[in-house]
Amino acid sequence: MRHILLGIILSTISVHCLGVTAEKHCRCQPNQPCWPAASAWSNLNKQVHGRLIQPVQPIAACEADANSPACTTAIKNIHNPYYIESNPGATQSQGWMNAWKNSPSVYAVAAQSANDVAAAVKFARKYHLKVVVKGTGHDYLGRSNGADSLLIWTHNMRQIQINDRFIPSGCHDKQGIPAITVSAGTRWLEAYGEVTTRHHRYVQGGGCATVGAAGGFPQGGGFGSFSKNFGTGAAGILQAEIVTANGEIVTANRCQNQDLFWAIRGGGAGTFGVVTRLTLKTHPLPDNFGSLQGTITAKNDAAYKKLIEEFLKFYREKLNNEHWGEQFSFHPDNTIKLAMVFQGLNKNQVQEIWIPFKKWIQEHAEEYTFTDNIIVMPARHWWDYRYLEKHYPQYITFNTENDAQPGQFWWTSNSNEVSKYWYTYQSWWLPLALLDNDHIKQLGETFYKASRLTSATLHINKGLAGGSPEAIRQTAATATNPSVNNAAGLIIMSAGSNTVYPGVKGQSPDLNDAAIASQKVTQAMQLFVQAAPEAGTYVNEADYFQKDWQKAFWGNNYQRLLAIKKKYDPDGIFYCHHCVGSELWTRNGMCRVNS
Repeated sequence: MRHILLGIILSTISVHCLGVTAEKHCRCQPNQPCWPAASAWSNLNKQVHGRLIQPVQPIAACEADANSPACTTAIKNIHNPYYIESNPGATQSQGWMNAWKNSPSVYAVAAQSANDVAAAVKFARKYHLKVVVKGTGHDYLGRSNGADSLLIWTHNMRQIQINDRFIPSGCHDKQGIPAITVSAGTRWLEAYGEVTTRHHRYVQGGGCATVGAAGGFPQGGGFGSFSKNFGTGAAGILQAEIVTANGEIVTANRCQNQDLFWAIRGGGAGTFGVVTRLTLKTHPLPDNFGSLQGTITAKNDAAYKKLIEEFLKFYREKLNNEHWGEQFSFHPDNTIKLAMVFQGLNKNQVQEIWIPFKKWIQEHAEEYTFTDNIIVMPARHWWDYRYLEKHYPQYITFNTENDAQPGQFWWTSNSNEVSKYWYTYQSWWLPLALLDNDHIKQLGETFYKASRLTSATLHINKGLAGGSPEAIRQTAATATNPSVNNAAGLIIMSAGSNTVYPGVKGQSPDLNDAAIASQKVTQAMQLFVQAAPEAGTYVNEADYFQKDWQKAFWGNNYQRLLAIKKKYDPDGIFYCHHCVGSELWTRNGMCRVNS
């Protein structure tokens, strides 16, 4: 009888320490007896060579005193993306209304190697801790953020290696291909500097210079300005070094761990393991890159309706191809704003392409005005800060932090996104079929109705329809939602502000105004969802509250991804919001459901 009672007591202690109830299996939290003792954290610190740190909320001074000099400094700092990335407690977005708010982890391992990452994973596994993985913190949905967690912070892992004849490990190819290998914290500006500025080749990366080259961008799919020609970031992955849920460091490519290799190319980051190093193929560099900025204004609503339809026809016939990227947007003030880029074209060719549309504008001069500016430069200078500083300083903002590295900048047009608090952010793919002759008039009406509510932007580089056959073929081999190959672009609508600070007295967002703005976006987006209910959307830039997200993000790839998740991470060590397998956990990832 004593043995039975002792067994019951020990079982109860074990259950409490694991945070388990009869209904749910929960991760350990700081206020529970199972939380690691100071000696355990000290041992982890020794294993990672003194790299265990405690992150701090970057605007903590403001929450204490909004009028203090320290708060003024903090607010200035968080509008610099490089400052944010060098602070383990910061994220590029402050949060999302009714969804998440930046909440620093209790501890972070400032990893400098795969071994550091492995030690952190093993420690979290042993003590049943929530794990968060962050490189640059560019994530709208709060996936690189989490209270009561252990953060694996890869910011300091920024090694880069160029290989002109890369052969994946375990493969027996006779001839390698040009590639770049980047560690987990590498930013696209650094990758482009090595590949394009110094070696005069191209790697398919992100448009934003401070986005991570090995993190959520390529693992979630990854669209750059020129994706219609070069494909997605996921399609460019040749090999990955991954720390799996059991703390092992493995290599995945087309010759080994092929299922894991497929999953991390479009299946999402922070889900199947921690990618510590990626090898990406590089491409021959076109002669020229360029941009076209412009505004088209209609004199009244009726003229605007005609303009939208005419412009959509022009896009279908002249711009929906491998040369063009980025975006155009339809606004409530009856304007179309152009923020487009192109590759492989000279200025004369660009001007010739636009002749038919400009002729139509001139024929209706009483109803429309059109101003534009075309810039063309040698492609090797697109991210060359010396060239940009000399010729186009208005387009870039330099990092002026004391510890700034030479040449660090971000595109000024991205400044409004830094430290933004989102009221909503929604997206949906636009099938190319809606631009055919039978549907384009209705599509024009849809964009017009949406523009009465909010600004609607079509990111044409985030849909591969009309792109190069090679881009489509290679992307089809990844885990990205197959809908992308039939999409003319990704419709994005959002609302938010980077001049409000949740939790700061006198500077918090007006939630009533935010709710109204959010509702307008929701109503406008539903017009497109109703027009193409099966289209789906892009996992990295989607609504936090996306319904039926498994299908919307991955289509018929989801069940295969879920099976791979259960194979490599059966205990759910890695959790993030609306990531593969997250439906098995409560919304904050703390407790398992139905187990």
